[in-house]
Amino acid sequence: MEATVLIPAYNEEATVASVVRVAREAGFPVVVADDGSRDKTALEAQGAGAEVVRLEGNRGKGGAIAEGLKRVRTPLVLLLDADLLGLRPEHLKDLLLPVARGEAEMTVGVFRGGRLSTDLAMRLTPFLSGQRALRTQDLREVEGLEEARYDLELLLTRHAKKRGWRVRYLPLTGVSQVMKEEKRGLLPGLLHRLRMYKEILRYRLKAR
Repeated sequence: MEATVLIPAYNEEATVASVVRVAREAGFPVVVADDGSRDKTALEAQGAGAEVVRLEGNRGKGGAIAEGLKRVRTPLVLLLDADLLGLRPEHLKDLLLPVARGEAEMTVGVFRGGRLSTDLAMRLTPFLSGQRALRTQDLREVEGLEEARYDLELLLTRHAKKRGWRVRYLPLTGVSQVMKEEKRGLLPGLLHRLRMYKEILRYRLKAR
């Protein structure tokens, strides 16, 4: 499977290297789009074997992916969050296989058996998962990609529905991610989450 792993990252020095190493162990080239981080995200990613694209300022997840996508030369691309825990090489191959075989236009990874908090979130809103595989050209053709921030996953989900894509939701057994409240502290993390939900709600209302 000719695929590149593309990881948008913002202040993820604690976890980005482990995600990169899993992708490299699986045999894939990795591009990390550092979205204006103020920590050692870029250094950690580069040290783990990724090609790093550094953005001048924080442009949001969509902007980071759009910039990193310029470095992707493979027909398939796998999007991963930089804060994943419990990721294994087989998870990446499981996500890519249906797209590589032409059985789906996009796959979406859903956490299972990782941690209760992230499992519950995935059960309620699986369409918000950032773990996705699709054809590189299809991702390049998503309108509004560069402007998307917290609403990126909703944008991809809506685009897939509009284009009639076959989308498969696949379990990522044992995988979870670091919660916003853990990264930033309880109150700052909660406020960040509320801003994220506000932006997602605004997008959904606008899309009606």
